[in-house]
Amino acid sequence: MVDKWCAQRPTEKNNSTRSRIFPIVEFIHYLRERGLADLEDPEIPKATPRNYIPYSFGNAELSKFFKACDSYEVHLKRKKDKNLKLTIPVFFRLLYSSGIRTTEARLLRRTDADLDTGVLNIRKSKGHSQHFVVLHDSILPLMCWYDSAMESLYPGREYFFPVDNDKGRSMVWVWKTFSKIWGQISENHATAYDLRHNYAIENINRWTELGFDFFDKLVYLSKSMGHSTIENTKYYYSLVPSMSSLLRDKTEADFDDIIPEVDYEESE
Repeated sequence: MVDKWCAQRPTEKNNSTRSRIFPIVEFIHYLRERGLADLEDPEIPKATPRNYIPYSFGNAELSKFFKACDSYEVHLKRKKDKNLKLTIPVFFRLLYSSGIRTTEARLLRRTDADLDTGVLNIRKSKGHSQHFVVLHDSILPLMCWYDSAMESLYPGREYFFPVDNDKGRSMVWVWKTFSKIWGQISENHATAYDLRHNYAIENINRWTELGFDFFDKLVYLSKSMGHSTIENTKYYYSLVPSMSSLLRDKTEADFDDIIPEVDYEESE
């Protein structure tokens, strides 16, 4: 049973298989230490270095993108069209301003969005990494407006971004909607998930003059993005040349001790 579950599937890459079977390995260790089972560890595939480079958005592109979100054409006669008109500008601005995963946004429940304090309780996350996200001042009023408008369409709804059957938005919807709007303003390839990468990179770019005070901010960023370890957050250093240069200048030979190699497993 263990061997069948842990075997790599045709649709998986090494890193996805590793993430899926690690809980099984830990459970086997738990059983073995208590004399409840005599099982060998399943074979774990080697980690594959991440080679995907997130798209680097320009300010002009982002401005055009959000204007296209605001002007998204619908008939405004059907309930689901009114839903789309309300949802699209808020959904993608939330991704951009908070850095949360697309899955975390589309499965966000209304009860987990405390709009009085501006804090999101992220329960549906990668793995089991429940965490909290403080909304930026620019998005909070928009979220409040959206919540009120959507409540008039779907009284007592469960999901913050619902569809007509009060389920969360699908991954396919996120992909298709982003691709359609992005294709109106750019021929370059980008995905909705790149907005999360952009959030991390923009934050790190602001730290280049902070010297070593950046560490506390790195911890805050790691926690708010729901990374299981700070090692995952370090992935973004490879995408921010100015930060890498600053650290190298300040630490010289000790640079590698502070920012070690990482396996680049950050993905949705």
